[in-house]
Amino acid sequence: MNIRSLTRGDGVVIGAAVLLFIASFLSTSGSPDCSGPLAKYCEAQDYGSINAWDSVSGLMSMYLAGVIGAAIIIVSRALPQPRKVAGLDLGQFGVAFTVFAAWTAFWALIDSNSAGPGLIIGLIAALILAGGAIASPLLPPLKVALIGAPKPQAAAPYGAGPNPGYGYPGAQQQASQGYGYPGGQQQPQDGRPHGQQVPVDGTAGGPAGATAAAGAPADFAPFWFAVPVARPLYGEDGAPAPIAELAPGTWYLAVEQRGQALIAQTQDGRRGVLQDTTGIQRG
Repeated sequence: MNIRSLTRGDGVVIGAAVLLFIASFLSTSGSPDCSGPLAKYCEAQDYGSINAWDSVSGLMSMYLAGVIGAAIIIVSRALPQPRKVAGLDLGQFGVAFTVFAAWTAFWALIDSNSAGPGLIIGLIAALILAGGAIASPLLPPLKVALIGAPKPQAAAPYGAGPNPGYGYPGAQQQASQGYGYPGGQQQPQDGRPHGQQVPVDGTAGGPAGATAAAGAPADFAPFWFAVPVARPLYGEDGAPAPIAELAPGTWYLAVEQRGQALIAQTQDGRRGVLQDTTGIQRG
């Protein structure tokens, strides 16, 4: 069942059905005129304690008929596929129940010599119930969804969280680290201090594979990136078998660009070609 398929009209039906059910517990008879020969009889009766549950016919034909009709309407609207009974839509049976409840409530009030709050409120609730059931598919204001669609939440950057993962560009604990050294425990082979920018002209050393190749664009600078989905990393020798797999939620270092492909460096210092760069997020 999909409750998001319910409309404001269905909300009116639900509210009226609840009010009708509450009215069934209220007194259906007021205090009549106890003058004349029936005075002793009237005084012996407690009219305030008589409600719909004391009369099965009134309870079933008015109060519970409306509640059952409302339940059928809500269930039929929430089902993914409409159900039919004897060739008729299930919701049509529910509407018929609500109209019958309103009709019965009207004549019950007319026939009563002294109507109590149970009858009066019951009639009002039954009329609202029948009106909401009939008008829901017809009036545009009642066709609006009762529960709006959830607002899309902004996706957190890859690697964000308590453990951002390798190379997370915003983590303070990595502010003084060089490229490719996630723990800050390893020292670069050429003695370069942690956090020094990797030159792109190939004149100075850096961590394994972090120096741009001679064929890289002159304005290329290494950058952190993350992939939206798992993608293979192929060897620079052109072998068809991937050497590693880049996983989402982890930051990697792009050290060179070759056309539309990138030369990426993994956590363990391996380099390879990332052929599919669509949708990557730069750090």
